[in-house]
Amino acid sequence: QVQLVESGGGSVQPGGSLRLSCLASGDIFTLYTMAWYRQGPGKSRELVASITSVTTGGGTNYADSVKDRFTISRNNAKKMVNLQMNSLNSDDTGVYYCNAKNPFNNFQSWGQGTQVTVSS
Repeated sequence: QVQLVESGGGSVQPGGSLRLSCLASGDIFTLYTMAWYRQGPGKSRELVASITSVTTGGGTNYADSVKDRFTISRNNAKKMVNLQMNSLNSDDTGVYYCNAKNPFNNFQSWGQGTQVTVSS
């Protein structure tokens, strides 16, 4: 099991950028698939981006709405996963959650969430 703490949220104007970070502690970080989810106002939580473990190739996956704008990356030495968000628009507003999934037993951990607000 891992514990997750997000940081980096805030308010930004349309077209701006933000970088979210998620620091993990506890279990063997390198084994986990890491992901960012978000929940906009009045919307369900949705997957934004994910990155698999090093042992399975570190492949990435993105929601269509964020492709070519967001980049997920992981630093296994620092037990950190980042989400670089560029060209933000109002549809990106929401609470962003870091997620860790153990691929062997599918157990998941969630961070507390960080607010991202895109507004002029």
